[in-house]
Amino acid sequence: MADDLDWNTTRSPTDDGGRRSISDEANPDLERPLSRREARAREEAARATNTDRVDADRADKLHPEVTALLTGEHVVPQDEVARATAVGAGERHGGGGRASRPGREPRPPRRREPLIAGLVIVVIVVAGGVAGYQFIAPKVQQVIAAVSGAQESDDYSGDGTGTVTITIRQGDIGEDVAKTLQRSNVVKSSKVFYQLLLQSPEVQFQPGSYTMKKQTSSKAALAALQDPTNAVKASIVIPEGTALKDIEAGIVSKAGLTEGEVSAAAKDVSAYGLPANATTLEGWLFPATYPINPGWTAKQYFQSMVDTMKEYLASAGVAEKDQERVVIFASLVQKEAGLATDYPKVARVFQNRLDINMALQSDATVAYGTGNTHRVTTTDAERNDASDEYNTYVHKGLPPAPISNPGDVAIKAVTNMAQGKWLYFVTVDLETGETVFSDTLTEHDHAVARFRAWLRAHPSYR
Repeated sequence: MADDLDWNTTRSPTDDGGRRSISDEANPDLERPLSRREARAREEAARATNTDRVDADRADKLHPEVTALLTGEHVVPQDEVARATAVGAGERHGGGGRASRPGREPRPPRRREPLIAGLVIVVIVVAGGVAGYQFIAPKVQQVIAAVSGAQESDDYSGDGTGTVTITIRQGDIGEDVAKTLQRSNVVKSSKVFYQLLLQSPEVQFQPGSYTMKKQTSSKAALAALQDPTNAVKASIVIPEGTALKDIEAGIVSKAGLTEGEVSAAAKDVSAYGLPANATTLEGWLFPATYPINPGWTAKQYFQSMVDTMKEYLASAGVAEKDQERVVIFASLVQKEAGLATDYPKVARVFQNRLDINMALQSDATVAYGTGNTHRVTTTDAERNDASDEYNTYVHKGLPPAPISNPGDVAIKAVTNMAQGKWLYFVTVDLETGETVFSDTLTEHDHAVARFRAWLRAHPSYR
């Protein structure tokens, strides 16, 4: 075929007049005639060159490897470029030998769709710098996850934003700390944080309050709890469910006031703007961390706590006329519920019983009536004692006053209860806090049997 001829010996290019003499081939600048295949290849190469020139103008300021990421093309190392250039020069000036065969048609460009995420990130870094990347990176990750079908992580990333104060109580174990962090939106999953604790047996927690970042990774949260600079000092710490007498003791020990001053201020219930029926500060002191203010009286500390409770009640949408009932109800839920996710269910159980005039049968109320605010278990004699006005086994309805100082989780559980027909609940695993909710007594009896079996398998809990 004509394409296989040796054009160095047979070429006879035409000039503007139609033909040239054979002697013109001595001029190396003259072109030989092109076959149809060569002509098509040259046209395609010309179009590709124009496109590549525009792309090159845009990419000439980027590092070659970045350009390769965006274009999907291979980056030839510099030493290989030098060798290729040297070989090309030798072929052009070596003289003699067969001319190169016609070039192949250009390869079609590689697909660039998988590089969209890389393109977005490169543009962010170039246009907005590090600050721009940090701002948009989470959104880019969401888009990538959506496209790839990746599941959402059970852990937050980074060091978090904003601040929140969490409290570690005396006797809290790792699971308690993990649940507190999840409830306060410090970590996304208590299970992930607890698994991290299991891998860090050297970690020990000190009771107290800590300033934490919200929505932080479990690793960062653990590091923050170990950092002494995050400990809140010179303050009165009130965990959820704390009883009035313990708050009084805390004010005495932290604020330097006498027992007589604090006790007298607590008994002056009418001085704090509470409902007319209120007979105690119990339930009206919002659990939080309160700074020590030199010169403050006991009344000022109590007033600050009462005002904070009223603010939370208002933010939960509780009308002033309903505040007392909500506080009493929430104090009961606070003491009886375990996991934060169960609070709305526990509230629903008690409400269902109230609706059918069924006794609440809460051991926490009975224990409070005996003067014991640190336990919720009771004896048969205590549950049969009709003289205890807090005995909800004997007396129907809510107790006459709050039995603890509830936090915002308990308050919201009462104002936004779960939907269900449950009339019973029992915790069947004291380690995990798993609680079974039942509609009927038969179902409940099975759950109780399951709990007793768990106790037999864990004698240290008895």
